[in-house]
Amino acid sequence: MHLHEMAALRTKPAAGLFMALTRRCPLSCAHCSTMSTLSSEQYGEEPFRAIVDSFTADSHPSVLLLSGGEALLRPELVGDLATTARVSGTKTYLLSGMYFAREDRKLPAPVRRAISQVDHLAASLDEFHEREVSRAQVFRAIRRIREIVPGVSFQLTGRNEADPYLAGLVEDIRREFDDTVPILVGFVSAVGRAVTIPGVTRPDSSTAAADVTADPCDRATWPLVHYDGTVFACCNQDLVERLRPPHLILGDAATDSWDVVRRRFLDRAVLRTIRLLGPSFIANRFRPDNADVRGMCGTCVALSAAGEPTGDDVERQLAAYLATPRGAALEAAARELVDAQDPTGFSTRRSSRYGELVTLGSGV
Repeated sequence: MHLHEMAALRTKPAAGLFMALTRRCPLSCAHCSTMSTLSSEQYGEEPFRAIVDSFTADSHPSVLLLSGGEALLRPELVGDLATTARVSGTKTYLLSGMYFAREDRKLPAPVRRAISQVDHLAASLDEFHEREVSRAQVFRAIRRIREIVPGVSFQLTGRNEADPYLAGLVEDIRREFDDTVPILVGFVSAVGRAVTIPGVTRPDSSTAAADVTADPCDRATWPLVHYDGTVFACCNQDLVERLRPPHLILGDAATDSWDVVRRRFLDRAVLRTIRLLGPSFIANRFRPDNADVRGMCGTCVALSAAGEPTGDDVERQLAAYLATPRGAALEAAARELVDAQDPTGFSTRRSSRYGELVTLGSGV
Protein backbone atom coordinates (compact mmCIF):
# COMPACT_ATOMS: atom_id res chain seq x y z
CA MET A 1 0.00 0.00 0.00
CA HIS A 2 1.48 3.33 -1.07
CA LEU A 3 1.04 6.52 0.96
CA HIS A 4 -0.85 8.29 -1.83
CA GLU A 5 -3.50 5.53 -1.71
CA MET A 6 -4.13 6.25 1.96
CA ALA A 7 -4.08 10.01 1.36
CA ALA A 8 -6.65 9.67 -1.42
CA LEU A 9 -9.01 7.91 1.01
CA ARG A 10 -8.42 10.33 3.87
CA THR A 11 -11.23 12.69 2.86
CA LYS A 12 -13.77 9.93 2.23
CA PRO A 13 -16.10 9.44 5.25
CA ALA A 14 -15.64 6.06 6.99
CA ALA A 15 -13.08 4.89 4.42
CA GLY A 16 -10.74 4.32 7.34
CA LEU A 17 -10.69 3.64 11.06
CA PHE A 18 -8.14 5.07 13.51
CA MET A 19 -7.06 3.01 16.50
CA ALA A 20 -5.05 4.42 19.38
CA LEU A 21 -3.81 1.12 20.81
CA THR A 22 -2.00 2.53 23.84
CA ARG A 23 -0.95 5.82 25.37
CA ARG A 24 2.38 4.32 26.42
CA CYS A 25 5.54 5.32 24.59
CA PRO A 26 9.24 4.95 25.48
CA LEU A 27 10.02 8.35 23.92
CA SER A 28 9.44 11.73 25.58
CA CYS A 29 9.02 14.04 22.60
CA ALA A 30 8.44 17.69 23.49
CA HIS A 31 5.57 18.07 21.02
CA CYS A 32 3.64 14.90 21.95
CA SER A 33 -0.08 15.62 21.57
CA THR A 34 -1.05 12.70 23.81
CA MET A 35 1.54 13.41 26.56
CA SER A 36 2.59 9.78 26.36
CA THR A 37 5.09 8.16 28.71
CA LEU A 38 6.21 4.60 29.29
CA SER A 39 4.07 4.49 32.45
CA SER A 40 0.89 5.94 30.89
CA GLU A 41 -2.34 4.01 31.26
CA GLN A 42 -3.01 1.03 29.01
CA TYR A 43 -6.36 -0.70 28.67
CA GLY A 44 -7.21 -4.22 27.58
CA GLU A 45 -6.97 -5.48 24.02
CA GLU A 46 -10.53 -6.78 23.79
CA PRO A 47 -12.26 -3.70 22.25
CA PHE A 48 -9.71 -3.47 19.44
CA ARG A 49 -9.91 -7.17 18.67
CA ALA A 50 -13.71 -7.20 18.86
CA ILE A 51 -14.36 -4.46 16.33
CA VAL A 52 -11.79 -5.81 13.86
CA ASP A 53 -13.30 -9.27 14.27
CA SER A 54 -16.60 -7.69 13.16
CA PHE A 55 -15.22 -6.63 9.77
CA THR A 56 -16.82 -8.56 6.91
CA ALA A 57 -16.29 -8.75 3.18
CA ASP A 58 -19.38 -6.56 2.74
CA SER A 59 -18.68 -4.12 5.59
CA HIS A 60 -15.14 -3.06 6.44
CA PRO A 61 -12.98 0.06 6.30
CA SER A 62 -10.51 0.27 3.45
CA VAL A 63 -7.74 1.29 5.88
CA LEU A 64 -7.06 0.49 9.53
CA LEU A 65 -4.62 3.08 10.91
CA LEU A 66 -2.82 2.01 14.08
CA SER A 67 -1.08 4.50 16.35
CA GLY A 68 -0.58 5.31 20.03
CA GLY A 69 1.39 6.39 22.02
CA GLU A 70 3.57 3.81 20.37
CA ALA A 71 1.50 1.00 18.88
CA LEU A 72 4.54 -1.28 18.55
CA LEU A 73 4.72 -1.61 22.34
CA ARG A 74 1.87 -4.08 21.67
CA PRO A 75 3.47 -5.94 18.75
CA GLU A 76 1.38 -9.10 19.05
CA LEU A 77 -1.81 -7.04 18.98
CA VAL A 78 -0.61 -5.09 15.94
CA GLY A 79 0.18 -8.27 14.03
CA ASP A 80 -3.08 -9.97 14.97
CA LEU A 81 -5.22 -6.97 14.03
CA ALA A 82 -3.49 -6.62 10.67
CA THR A 83 -3.87 -10.33 9.92
CA THR A 84 -7.55 -10.36 10.87
CA ALA A 85 -8.31 -7.15 8.98
CA ARG A 86 -6.72 -8.48 5.80
CA VAL A 87 -9.21 -11.37 5.64
CA SER A 88 -12.08 -8.95 5.05
CA GLY A 89 -10.13 -6.75 2.62
CA THR A 90 -8.85 -4.03 4.99
CA LYS A 91 -5.27 -2.79 4.65
CA THR A 92 -3.31 -1.76 7.74
CA TYR A 93 -1.27 1.43 8.06
CA LEU A 94 1.01 1.62 11.12
CA LEU A 95 2.47 4.85 12.48
CA SER A 96 5.56 4.45 14.68
CA GLY A 97 7.95 6.72 16.54
CA MET A 98 10.71 4.19 15.71
CA TYR A 99 11.92 3.79 19.30
CA PHE A 100 13.45 0.42 18.40
CA ALA A 101 15.85 2.08 15.94
CA ARG A 102 17.88 3.53 18.82
CA GLU A 103 19.65 0.22 19.37
CA ASP A 104 21.28 0.23 15.90
CA ARG A 105 20.89 -3.51 15.51
CA LYS A 106 18.56 -6.00 13.89
CA LEU A 107 14.88 -5.36 14.36
CA PRO A 108 13.65 -6.94 17.60
CA ALA A 109 11.88 -10.20 16.75
CA PRO A 110 8.42 -9.16 18.10
CA VAL A 111 8.60 -5.87 16.19
CA ARG A 112 9.72 -7.62 13.02
CA ARG A 113 6.85 -10.11 13.23
CA ALA A 114 4.33 -7.32 13.79
CA ILE A 115 5.41 -5.06 10.96
CA SER A 116 5.69 -7.99 8.55
CA GLN A 117 1.90 -8.25 8.80
CA VAL A 118 1.05 -4.62 8.01
CA ASP A 119 0.62 -3.12 4.55
CA HIS A 120 2.34 0.17 5.31
CA LEU A 121 4.64 1.56 7.99
CA ALA A 122 5.03 5.32 8.45
CA ALA A 123 8.03 6.52 10.44
CA SER A 124 7.43 9.66 12.48
CA LEU A 125 10.40 12.01 12.35
CA ASP A 126 10.93 15.67 13.23
CA GLU A 127 13.16 17.93 15.32
CA PHE A 128 11.49 16.72 18.52
CA HIS A 129 11.73 13.01 17.69
CA GLU A 130 15.33 13.46 16.65
CA ARG A 131 16.28 14.38 20.20
CA GLU A 132 15.26 10.80 21.05
CA VAL A 133 16.09 8.85 17.85
CA SER A 134 18.45 10.27 15.23
CA ARG A 135 17.58 10.46 11.57
CA ALA A 136 20.57 8.25 10.75
CA GLN A 137 19.16 5.54 13.04
CA VAL A 138 15.69 5.89 11.53
CA PHE A 139 17.11 5.76 7.99
CA ARG A 140 18.98 2.52 8.79
CA ALA A 141 15.84 0.96 10.24
CA ILE A 142 13.71 2.01 7.26
CA ARG A 143 16.15 0.38 4.85
CA ARG A 144 15.68 -2.90 6.75
CA ILE A 145 11.91 -2.49 7.00
CA ARG A 146 11.56 -1.92 3.25
CA GLU A 147 12.60 -5.53 2.77
CA ILE A 148 9.60 -6.87 4.70
CA VAL A 149 6.78 -4.28 4.39
CA PRO A 150 5.02 -3.53 1.08
CA GLY A 151 4.93 0.22 1.70
CA VAL A 152 6.88 2.66 3.87
CA SER A 153 6.80 6.43 4.28
CA PHE A 154 7.86 9.28 6.54
CA GLN A 155 5.46 11.42 8.53
CA LEU A 156 7.15 14.73 9.33
CA THR A 157 6.07 17.51 11.66
CA GLY A 158 7.45 21.01 11.21
CA ARG A 159 6.88 24.33 12.96
CA ASN A 160 5.62 26.03 9.78
CA GLU A 161 6.07 25.99 5.99
CA ALA A 162 9.28 28.03 6.27
CA ASP A 163 10.86 25.83 8.98
CA PRO A 164 14.53 25.34 7.94
CA TYR A 165 14.84 22.12 9.95
CA LEU A 166 11.89 20.66 8.03
CA ALA A 167 13.34 21.74 4.69
CA GLY A 168 16.67 20.11 5.51
CA LEU A 169 15.02 16.89 6.69
CA VAL A 170 12.93 16.63 3.52
CA GLU A 171 16.05 17.17 1.43
CA ASP A 172 17.95 14.47 3.36
CA ILE A 173 15.14 11.92 2.97
CA ARG A 174 14.78 12.56 -0.75
CA ARG A 175 18.52 12.22 -1.28
CA GLU A 176 18.95 9.18 1.01
CA PHE A 177 16.16 7.21 -0.66
CA ASP A 178 16.47 8.67 -4.16
CA ASP A 179 12.86 9.96 -4.17
CA THR A 180 11.43 6.45 -3.74
CA VAL A 181 9.94 6.91 -0.25
CA PRO A 182 6.89 9.22 0.06
CA ILE A 183 6.53 11.91 2.73
CA LEU A 184 3.49 13.35 4.53
CA VAL A 185 4.11 16.74 6.16
CA GLY A 186 2.10 18.42 8.91
CA PHE A 187 2.70 21.08 11.53
CA VAL A 188 2.87 21.01 15.30
CA SER A 189 -0.12 22.34 17.26
CA ALA A 190 -0.29 23.48 20.88
CA VAL A 191 -1.84 20.27 22.14
CA GLY A 192 -0.49 18.02 24.90
CA ARG A 193 3.16 18.73 25.74
CA ALA A 194 3.42 21.09 22.77
CA VAL A 195 1.56 23.80 24.70
CA THR A 196 4.96 24.77 26.15
CA ILE A 197 6.56 25.37 22.73
CA PRO A 198 6.74 29.13 22.03
CA GLY A 199 4.79 30.37 19.03
CA VAL A 200 2.74 27.22 18.49
CA THR A 201 -1.04 27.69 18.27
CA ARG A 202 -3.96 25.39 18.98
CA PRO A 203 -5.26 23.65 15.85
CA ASP A 204 -8.62 25.46 15.92
CA SER A 205 -7.50 28.90 17.05
CA SER A 206 -7.90 30.60 13.70
CA THR A 207 -11.59 29.87 13.23
CA ALA A 208 -14.29 31.85 15.01
CA ALA A 209 -17.80 30.53 15.45
CA ALA A 210 -19.15 33.97 14.60
CA ASP A 211 -18.07 33.42 11.01
CA VAL A 212 -21.09 31.91 9.25
CA THR A 213 -19.08 30.90 6.19
CA ALA A 214 -19.01 27.15 5.66
CA ASP A 215 -15.81 25.64 7.04
CA PRO A 216 -15.97 21.84 6.68
CA CYS A 217 -14.16 19.78 9.31
CA ASP A 218 -11.86 17.00 8.12
CA ARG A 219 -11.23 15.71 11.66
CA ALA A 220 -14.63 14.01 11.50
CA THR A 221 -13.90 11.97 8.37
CA TRP A 222 -12.70 8.71 9.95
CA PRO A 223 -13.84 7.34 13.33
CA LEU A 224 -11.37 6.79 16.16
CA VAL A 225 -11.23 3.89 18.61
CA HIS A 226 -9.65 5.49 21.66
CA TYR A 227 -7.44 3.86 24.29
CA ASP A 228 -10.35 2.63 26.40
CA GLY A 229 -12.41 1.35 23.45
CA THR A 230 -14.73 4.35 23.15
CA VAL A 231 -15.43 5.08 19.48
CA PHE A 232 -15.45 8.76 18.53
CA ALA A 233 -16.46 10.52 15.34
CA CYS A 234 -13.46 12.86 15.66
CA CYS A 235 -9.74 12.10 15.48
CA ASN A 236 -8.76 15.07 17.67
CA GLN A 237 -7.59 12.84 20.52
CA ASP A 238 -6.88 15.70 22.90
CA LEU A 239 -10.42 17.05 22.58
CA VAL A 240 -12.40 13.82 22.67
CA GLU A 241 -10.48 12.44 25.63
CA ARG A 242 -10.84 15.53 27.80
CA LEU A 243 -14.37 16.62 26.92
CA ARG A 244 -16.14 13.62 25.36
CA PRO A 245 -18.95 15.57 23.65
CA PRO A 246 -21.93 13.21 23.44
CA HIS A 247 -22.64 13.98 19.78
CA LEU A 248 -19.13 12.78 18.89
CA ILE A 249 -19.45 9.42 20.69
CA LEU A 250 -20.38 6.58 18.32
CA GLY A 251 -20.28 3.66 20.74
CA ASP A 252 -18.02 1.09 22.34
CA ALA A 253 -15.69 -1.06 20.25
CA ALA A 254 -16.14 -3.95 22.68
CA THR A 255 -19.84 -4.25 21.90
CA ASP A 256 -20.59 -2.30 18.71
CA SER A 257 -19.64 -3.81 15.36
CA TRP A 258 -17.99 -1.86 12.57
CA ASP A 259 -21.26 -1.95 10.62
CA VAL A 260 -23.12 -0.33 13.53
CA VAL A 261 -20.41 2.29 14.08
CA ARG A 262 -20.23 3.05 10.36
CA ARG A 263 -23.99 3.53 10.02
CA ARG A 264 -24.09 5.89 13.02
CA PHE A 265 -21.12 7.80 11.62
CA LEU A 266 -22.64 8.22 8.17
CA ASP A 267 -26.30 8.64 9.16
CA ARG A 268 -26.25 11.17 12.01
CA ALA A 269 -27.25 14.55 10.65
CA VAL A 270 -25.00 16.50 13.01
CA LEU A 271 -21.91 14.58 11.81
CA ARG A 272 -22.91 14.89 8.16
CA THR A 273 -23.27 18.64 8.58
CA ILE A 274 -19.99 19.01 10.49
CA ARG A 275 -18.24 17.33 7.55
CA LEU A 276 -20.21 19.32 5.00
CA LEU A 277 -20.41 22.84 6.47
CA GLY A 278 -18.54 22.79 9.78
CA PRO A 279 -19.60 23.38 13.39
CA SER A 280 -19.53 27.19 13.07
CA PHE A 281 -22.29 27.06 10.47
CA ILE A 282 -24.35 24.78 12.71
CA ALA A 283 -23.91 27.02 15.76
CA ASN A 284 -24.90 30.18 13.94
CA ARG A 285 -27.85 28.60 12.16
CA PHE A 286 -29.24 26.29 14.82
CA ARG A 287 -27.67 27.21 18.18
CA PRO A 288 -27.09 30.97 18.28
CA ASP A 289 -26.78 30.86 22.08
CA ASN A 290 -23.38 29.19 21.57
CA ALA A 291 -22.30 31.25 18.56
CA ASP A 292 -19.75 33.23 20.58
CA VAL A 293 -17.61 30.16 21.33
CA ARG A 294 -14.18 30.65 19.79
CA GLY A 295 -12.62 28.12 17.48
CA MET A 296 -13.89 25.27 15.36
CA CYS A 297 -13.34 22.61 18.04
CA GLY A 298 -14.77 24.75 20.86
CA THR A 299 -17.84 25.44 18.78
CA CYS A 300 -18.24 21.75 18.01
CA VAL A 301 -18.05 20.80 21.69
CA ALA A 302 -20.77 23.34 22.51
CA LEU A 303 -23.20 21.61 20.14
CA SER A 304 -23.87 19.13 22.98
CA ALA A 305 -25.54 21.65 25.28
CA ALA A 306 -26.10 21.28 29.00
CA GLY A 307 -29.48 19.73 29.66
CA GLU A 308 -29.54 18.23 26.19
CA PRO A 309 -26.89 15.53 26.42
CA THR A 310 -27.62 13.81 23.13
CA GLY A 311 -28.17 16.95 21.06
CA ASP A 312 -31.53 15.57 19.93
CA ASP A 313 -32.98 18.99 19.10
CA VAL A 314 -30.05 19.98 16.88
CA GLU A 315 -30.06 16.52 15.30
CA ARG A 316 -33.72 16.89 14.34
CA GLN A 317 -33.19 20.39 12.93
CA LEU A 318 -30.18 19.32 10.89
CA ALA A 319 -31.93 16.21 9.56
CA ALA A 320 -34.78 18.44 8.37
CA TYR A 321 -32.31 20.89 6.79
CA LEU A 322 -30.42 18.15 4.93
CA ALA A 323 -33.74 16.83 3.61
CA THR A 324 -34.52 20.16 1.92
CA PRO A 325 -33.62 20.61 -1.76
CA ARG A 326 -30.78 22.98 -0.79
CA GLY A 327 -29.36 20.65 1.85
CA ALA A 328 -29.60 17.60 -0.41
CA ALA A 329 -27.91 19.49 -3.26
CA LEU A 330 -25.06 20.57 -0.96
CA GLU A 331 -24.47 17.00 0.19
CA ALA A 332 -24.52 15.68 -3.37
CA ALA A 333 -22.05 18.35 -4.51
CA ALA A 334 -19.75 17.61 -1.57
CA ARG A 335 -19.75 13.89 -2.40
CA GLU A 336 -18.84 14.65 -6.00
CA LEU A 337 -15.96 16.86 -4.90
CA VAL A 338 -14.61 14.19 -2.56
CA ASP A 339 -14.90 11.47 -5.20
CA ALA A 340 -13.10 13.63 -7.76
CA GLN A 341 -10.26 14.72 -5.49
CA ASP A 342 -6.75 13.69 -6.53
CA PRO A 343 -4.37 11.84 -4.17
CA THR A 344 -2.69 15.05 -3.01
CA GLY A 345 -5.86 16.89 -1.95
CA PHE A 346 -5.54 15.94 1.72
CA SER A 347 -1.78 16.42 1.93
CA THR A 348 -1.73 19.80 0.17
CA ARG A 349 -4.28 21.13 2.66
CA ARG A 350 -1.85 20.16 5.40
CA SER A 351 1.11 21.68 3.56
CA SER A 352 0.95 23.57 0.28
CA ARG A 353 4.73 23.45 -0.06
CA TYR A 354 5.21 19.75 0.58
CA GLY A 355 1.85 18.19 -0.30
CA GLU A 356 3.02 16.61 -3.56
CA LEU A 357 5.60 14.50 -1.70
CA VAL A 358 2.96 11.85 -0.86
CA THR A 359 3.31 10.59 -4.45
CA LEU A 360 7.09 10.00 -4.38
CA GLY A 361 7.89 6.53 -5.64
CA SER A 362 4.35 5.87 -6.84
CA GLY A 363 4.61 6.73 -10.51
CA VAL A 364 1.62 9.07 -10.12
